[in-house]
Amino acid sequence: MLLAELALYLRPPGQGIYAVSSGKSELDEFMRHYLQHDDQDWHAHLEKIITLEGDSARAILAIPSDAGAGIRRGAARGPQGIREALQHAPVFDLGDVFSIPHFIDDDMLSAAQRYASQDALYAEIPLPERRYLPVSPMSITLRVLQIIHQLNPQLKIHLIGGDHTCAWPMSQFLFANPENNQDVGIVHFDAHTDLLAERLGVKYCFATWAYHANELLGRNGRLVQIGVRASARPQEFWESEYQVKQLWAHEALKMTPQELGEWLVNYLQQKGIRRIYISNDIDGTDSYWASACGTPEPNGLTPEHVLAVIATIKTAEISVLAADLVELAPVLSLDKEASKRSIATAVAYVKAQLEAF
Repeated sequence: MLLAELALYLRPPGQGIYAVSSGKSELDEFMRHYLQHDDQDWHAHLEKIITLEGDSARAILAIPSDAGAGIRRGAARGPQGIREALQHAPVFDLGDVFSIPHFIDDDMLSAAQRYASQDALYAEIPLPERRYLPVSPMSITLRVLQIIHQLNPQLKIHLIGGDHTCAWPMSQFLFANPENNQDVGIVHFDAHTDLLAERLGVKYCFATWAYHANELLGRNGRLVQIGVRASARPQEFWESEYQVKQLWAHEALKMTPQELGEWLVNYLQQKGIRRIYISNDIDGTDSYWASACGTPEPNGLTPEHVLAVIATIKTAEISVLAADLVELAPVLSLDKEASKRSIATAVAYVKAQLEAF
C-alpha cells in the first residue's frame, strides 16, 4: 500500500514538470540513460528502496518547483541541469515530486482548489481516500519523506530544488518532535537569512523557511548560517532576535577554507550538535561561480570554502541526516559559460554532500 501511494506522488527523473507531449520521448531516453536501465515500470523501480542498506542507503529526490521564489523563477529546471551534468545517477534516484507549478503548500489552498486538484491528479483513487491526498509540491514532499522513512528508516535523502522553499518539508520531517532535537542543527549556506516569519502574507516560501525551521529547532543557536551578505538588517539583529549563529561572507573569507571548516565543527561540538541538515542555497557562493540562480550576489563564498566545510563535517563525529542543493536556475543565465560554471558548482556540492552521508 505504501509503495502504491509513493508511486502516486513521484515521477521518473525530469518528469515532475507537467508536460502533455512536447519533449516526452527525449525525457524517456534521458531517464533510461541516466538510470542506466530500460525498466519502464516506475513502481518496480521505487520498490528497490526497501533493499537499500549500508553505503547504498542514499537517494536523490528532486522537487522541480519554484512557486515559492520571489525574485526570478527558473529553479524548477535546476534538477534537470544537475542530472544532465551528472550523466548517470550517482546514488539511487527517487525521481521528481510531481509539481503543480502554481502551488506551494496545501495549507495555502482553499478546500475547493484542493478538491479540484485531487480530482485531476488522483482520479483513479476512490473519492473518500482521494480527499486526504496532498496536491502541492511541499505537502507532497513531506508525505513522500514520511513514507520513505516507514519503508526504509536508514535511507538518507538528498533533495535537489527548486527554490529554497524545498527545505521546509525536510525541516518539518526532521524536526517535528522537539524531544528529538536536543543534538540536531542546520548548517545553512546562503547570501540571505530567509528568516522572515511571512512575506507579503505568505507563510511558507524561499524567504521564510529558515524562520519556521529555527522555531522547530527551539532556536538556541542550532541554525548556523554561512555566507550572508544581502540583508536589510545587521548581523546583530538576526542573532539576538532569533538566536541563530551567523558567519557573514566577509568574515568567512578572512579564513582559509580549512579554517572555516574547523570553525564550524568546533562551534557544532561546543553546542552539543551531533546531527545536522545541510541546506545549501547556491547563491551563498559568489556570483562568479553561481550566477545562474534567482538572486546571484557578489562577494560570496568560494566553492573551495563550501567544499572544505562539507569535507570537515565528513571527518568529524557529526552525522549528516539530510542535505539539499537549491536555487540553481540554468535557464536564467544568458552567458553559457557562466551557466556551465553554476551547474558545475552545484554538481560538486551534490557529490560532496552525498559523500558526507
